[in-house]
Amino acid sequence: MNITDIRVRKVNSVGKMKAVVSITFDDSFVVHDIKVIEGQDKLFIAMPSRKTPEGEFKDIAHPINTSTREALEAEILKKYEEALNEAPEEE
Repeated sequence: MNITDIRVRKVNSVGKMKAVVSITFDDSFVVHDIKVIEGQDKLFIAMPSRKTPEGEFKDIAHPINTSTREALEAEILKKYEEALNEAPEEE
């Protein structure tokens, strides 16, 4: 499966969430609401999730293995950095 599109929607820079991303695979499957979050040491991604009745958050969609997660994160963060340099932030 190949990444064919990544769309970054920057959010207000107040807070730790920096952007919301949609990623398309093979021009036929899209995953929305991947978040770019500022951690203590670096940026990372959080996959789309739902809050359970117990108050926990469970991923709706996520990579099965570490290498896939790392590849997704690298591509998403690369696109996020490009978006930072292109246009002013959305309000």
